[in-house]
Amino acid sequence: MTEKIAKHSWFPVAGSMVAVAWGGNEFTPLLVMYREQSHFSQVTVNGLLAAYVLGIVPALLISGPLSDYIGRRPTMLPAAPLSLLGSFLLSIAPNEPLVIAVGRIMCGLALGIVMAVGSTWVSELITRAGGDPAAGPRHASMCLTLGFLIGAGLASVLAQWGPWPTHLAYILHILLTVATAIWLMKTPETRPPRGATVKDTFLDLSIRDMLRMLHIPSAAHRRFVRIVLPVAPWVFGCAGAAYALLPQLLSKSAGDAPIAFSGLMTVITLGCGVGVQMLGKVIDTSRSARASAVAMGVITVGTILGAVASHTRSLPLGIVGAAVMGAGYGLALVAGLSEVQRIARAEELAGLTAVYYSVSYTGFFIPMAFSALAPLLGFTTLFLIGAVLALCCLVNVVLGWRAHLPGPVR
Repeated sequence: MTEKIAKHSWFPVAGSMVAVAWGGNEFTPLLVMYREQSHFSQVTVNGLLAAYVLGIVPALLISGPLSDYIGRRPTMLPAAPLSLLGSFLLSIAPNEPLVIAVGRIMCGLALGIVMAVGSTWVSELITRAGGDPAAGPRHASMCLTLGFLIGAGLASVLAQWGPWPTHLAYILHILLTVATAIWLMKTPETRPPRGATVKDTFLDLSIRDMLRMLHIPSAAHRRFVRIVLPVAPWVFGCAGAAYALLPQLLSKSAGDAPIAFSGLMTVITLGCGVGVQMLGKVIDTSRSARASAVAMGVITVGTILGAVASHTRSLPLGIVGAAVMGAGYGLALVAGLSEVQRIARAEELAGLTAVYYSVSYTGFFIPMAFSALAPLLGFTTLFLIGAVLALCCLVNVVLGWRAHLPGPVR
């Protein structure tokens, strides 16, 4: 007999998603603090920002398919302890890059799990309770974004004006994570294990089963390779440039509140990214790559604004550049996910989405690459090179406007 699902049974999963996303992004506005107080180089802090991609990618690729085998709850439960451990490591060693890197990887593993499993679980709980199936992905996306926004905003305020600037934000997150993890324990399961128990199912997994989890035939679809993959790294590449690079470059222009300014830039970038997504749904069409083209056009403009802001050290230009790059991030994300949904077969949608997010998150290495190359070329030149590359990507999308559109036969 199927367990009856209450209308608000998805709230604990949503709470855990908010908490883990909070932990994943609270580090971002603190890059300025680590440069000033821990005396890390720009390459080091941006490398630490990107370190959590090393956790996100494997977690995305493995946890989603694994949850189809053993269930949503057992796959999701490790996310909270991993996130808690990540914040604990970040809080105890503000001057140790290696410890911070391990903490960032733990936070990345947790975030990858909630992105892959939590989003699916929320959608299933809402649908089983008789809700609108389309509401699930929207609620899941908003939970992640809310966590990103609150985590970054509150961490920057506490680090700028609160006591224990290198500790307090992480301690607060640890308390939140414990509370949401306890709340999650009684959430109904929507995907029972394939075997008699979770343990039996897990132990019965063969190497062939594990390899089958990682095999996503749709990833070789020519539309995915031609249009989706070239745009994907720009999603978090331009976002990372907006709220990681620009605040560091403009920190001296921010007066006595450089950390708070960094948090503001993060909130502006993500806020514009969320706000523009409704427009992205209007622009998107199954008949062409219009949404991807518009996204790359906006990203090109945002990158040019970033070049001007890095040259002039102008706060207003930096804020405008962050807003435009944030809009480009949101449009590119909607465009990519829409293309993925049209390309993938039903049984491969979760896997192809994980592949897409994995490629997208490689964009977080762009701030580190810029910082490493800046002594040779300068940030203004690097932003201009980025604008040229974005323009080339735009041309590629336009040339592939209707190429390899997915039809009934994939």
